[in-house]
This record gives sequence, structure tokens and C-alpha cells, in this order.
Amino acid sequence: MSSGRATFLELFFDLAFVVALTRVSERFAGLSGDTGWALVTGFGRTLLLFLALWLIWSHTAWITSRYEPERPIIQAVVVGTMFAGLVMAVTLPRAMEERALPFTVAYLLVMVVRPLVVAAALRGHPRRLVPFRLAAWSAASAPLWLAGALGPDHLRLPLWVAALAVDYLAWALGWPVPWLGASAVGRWRIAGTHLADRYQQIVLVALGESILVIGVVFGGTDYSAQRAAAFGFAFATSALLWRIYFHRAGLLLAEAFGRARMPGRLGAASERTHLLIVLSVLVTAVGYELVIDDPFGRPRPTWLLFVVGGPLLFLAARMRLEYEIFARAPRSQMIGFAALLLLTPAMAHGTPMVGLSVVTGVLALVALLDALRNRGRPPEISAAPIGRRAPGETDSEA
Repeated sequence: MSSGRATFLELFFDLAFVVALTRVSERFAGLSGDTGWALVTGFGRTLLLFLALWLIWSHTAWITSRYEPERPIIQAVVVGTMFAGLVMAVTLPRAMEERALPFTVAYLLVMVVRPLVVAAALRGHPRRLVPFRLAAWSAASAPLWLAGALGPDHLRLPLWVAALAVDYLAWALGWPVPWLGASAVGRWRIAGTHLADRYQQIVLVALGESILVIGVVFGGTDYSAQRAAAFGFAFATSALLWRIYFHRAGLLLAEAFGRARMPGRLGAASERTHLLIVLSVLVTAVGYELVIDDPFGRPRPTWLLFVVGGPLLFLAARMRLEYEIFARAPRSQMIGFAALLLLTPAMAHGTPMVGLSVVTGVLALVALLDALRNRGRPPEISAAPIGRRAPGETDSEA
């Protein structure tokens, strides 16, 4: 089992995902001129690519939390995965077009070959059965991935949706195979503190990518007072997202894993929550780009989707995280979520700059309410309702 905290190698690994998340943002930003069905399909294609990347990152985080990341073979696996992730990042802007095959090959090398390497390294240990299961399911979905990459363009999206659905379903079911059964992720023995570190780090990576977007877009446009104001509001929004995420629940994530009797179950739930948080930050960053580029442009549904939709998704995911840590619904975030929903129809008739300033104001209100609620109170203790072992239930090693 992993020794505890995340390693420098894993931080190095995340550098590849800085590139990947930037490419995802670029694809989302390319939808700025689309409307109707073109916007829906374009968003769906980019979301599919993001989910494939997330599965690679998430599996890697679990591998290093379940096995010793200091072992040379695990380090080689992480570095190899980093290279494959970088290939996926480089090909991602045209992954649904002419670069579909290299994207697919890099993905399948991680999903099929990597677990076989891990299984071989375990040499008879009972835990070798899990990577064998993963490889078997990934091999089953591989023909769909390859058919989508090599087949007609109009079949690529449905084939890849089916393939990704198989991969995520297998993850959720514990990769069941005949005679061996399943190995539910929620019953694994893992280093919970390590996994908490990895989730917090990927959120910081996503926030760092949003700061990169702000700087690159503002630095590449003609200077004006309006764009400077949009730059300031965008930075304030990212700072508020950081504050809201890490306030109490975000900081106590590692403690919650330590208190959970079945940290694997909490880790599985938190993995889905952090997927939504990272996606929301990426979507919000696209909104920054649209606002800084044209602060007082005419109203369009595209900018509303990113400028308002991203923060709405963030608050919804953050409420879920609050429940996972404290078993409660946070009033401040509920107020912020409701306020954004109620103000959205009015913002639809305004300019991007007005929309971003409203979003910043609502997030500032959420952060203020959080601070007032906890002012003078001692630090809370996590009371995670997820991860409690039922009577007679045991951890799984296979």
C-alpha cells in the first residue's frame, strides 16, 4: 500500500494534464460561435475526450494510492502513463477528426497494457487479479475505440460513447469476470490521505489552468479598460473558486479519509465529485476567455453556458463534497446556487461582462457567508456518512 502523501513524481505527472486540460478548454472555446444542435454535439464531443482523460488520471491516482509509488516499477508505470497522456493532449484538438487513431492508441496502451505490467510486477500477490480484470474489460471495449478511430467520421462519436460507457460501467461494477467475480472499488484498501492529496492537487491544476487562460487571453488582445476590468473579475472568480473549495470541507478531505472505516468507498464517491469540480473550473475558464475577448458583445447562449453554467456546476459539486465530509447541506452554497439560477434569465439579456460580474458577486457572497458562519468557531471534525462499514462487511484485496 502507498506510504501516505503524494510524491513529487505524481506532481510531475500532473504537468502532462496541465497541457491536456488546456487543450480541453481550447476545444470548448472553439464552440463560441455555435448554436443549437452544433453547440450540443460540439460540447458532447469535447466532454467525451475530457472523460477519457479523466479516467486515465483517476486510475493512475488509485494505482499510486493502492501500491507503493516509490517502487521502480510503479514509477515506470507513472512515467509511461504521463507520456501517453501527453500524446492524448497533443492530439486532442483534432482527436475527433484526423488525429483519432493516435489518441486512441495512447488511450488503449494505458488502459490495456498498463494493468498487465502492474499484474506482472505483483508476481503472485492476490492483488494482481484487479489489474487482470481491468485489462480484460479494456480489451473488450478496445474494438469499439479502434472502430471509431478507423471507421467513418459519422460513426466515431456513437462508437466512442459506447466504448467509454463500457469503461466507466466496468469501473463502477468492479470489473466483474466469470469465476473471479468483481472487486468493488469501495472495498479496496487504499492510502486515503494519499488519494485526498491527489484530488486536491488536480483541483489546483485545474485552477492553475484557468489562471493561465486569463493571462494568455488578456496578454494576446488589444488593451482596453473594459478588457482590464474583465481580467480583474476573471482572476477574482478563480480566487473565489479556490476559497470556496478549500474552506473547511476541502481542507478536511484527508481527515475524512483517515476517519472512514472504508476509505475506498469515500474515495469512489469523491472521485465523481472531483470530476465535476474539475470540469466546472474548465468550463468557467472558457467563460473568462469569451468575456475578456469581447466584454460587451451581444448576448449569446454560448457565453451564458460557460460564464454561468460553470459556476453553477461548481457549486452543485461543492455541495456534494460538503455532504461527503460533514453529512450536511451547506446553506451558503445553496443560496449562491439559487441566486445564480434566479438571475440567469436576466443575465441572458445582458452582456458577458455583466454576467461575469454578477457571478463574481454571488461567489463572493458565498465565501463571505462561509466566513461569517465559522468565525470564532473551533475547527470542525469530519463526519463523513460515506465509507462506514456495514455489519459483517470486509475490505477486498482482490
